[in-house]
Amino acid sequence: MELLLVAILAVLLVGGLVWWRRERAAREARSLADVRADAQRWYERLGGQVMNLHGDAPAVRQALVDAAERYNAAGSQLEQARTVHQYRLARETALEGLAYARAARVALGLDPGPELPPLAAAQGTGELTRERQVQVQGQTFKAGPQPGRDTPYYYPGGRLRGRPVPAGWYSTPWWKTALGAGAGVIGGMLIADALFSPAFADPGYDAGNQEGFGDGATDQGAGGDQGDFGGAAGDFGGGDFGGGDFGGGDFGGGDFGGGDW
Repeated sequence: MELLLVAILAVLLVGGLVWWRRERAAREARSLADVRADAQRWYERLGGQVMNLHGDAPAVRQALVDAAERYNAAGSQLEQARTVHQYRLARETALEGLAYARAARVALGLDPGPELPPLAAAQGTGELTRERQVQVQGQTFKAGPQPGRDTPYYYPGGRLRGRPVPAGWYSTPWWKTALGAGAGVIGGMLIADALFSPAFADPGYDAGNQEGFGDGATDQGAGGDQGDFGGAAGDFGGGDFGGGDFGGGDFGGGDFGGGDW
């Protein structure tokens, strides 16, 4: 009798374990399907914007080039994605592309459309609220909240070696070289210091009571992570986010469409 009870308990235990594993696998499959569908939805929306927006103004062309690059990168990420994390990276890439597409609409004078979900990489970095102009190493750098002839490069916000860089329009994509190595890093950080130094009475951007700036200054002072763009985007500075092609740009204002993120 005791052996029979032991056998029954063993069967029940094994059966319960098999059921639990099947339920867990089913939940994981549903979760994976959900994040895949969400990433695919934003990717397709980005494709529609890239296909339908056109313009000759430098700010429009540049924003559309950046949007198209994110579209291609997100498509590649979706093809290779096998995990929830990988699909979330693809979603982030597509959302960033939509941020550039939205900037192109602004430069075209169109309604920018509905607000997008916040980018993980831009969390706490704020956005420019007024025009800025600084001299760094004999060069003039400008930034502002609106596109213009002198500020054709849009940036959706992110962290540059721990320093928060607000969303806005810039005269040159100096952040590309600042994420590389050597002199480009030093030059990029000098520009960031000049544009966003807290020594100015009005830093010229809104970052939620400067919370993002304070965090960034602390991170940089501690020698922040060179690839960290904040939040869930910790891998973006490496090879997971759009191929990690941030380096190799022209510091003097070369074509931002040459593989920038």
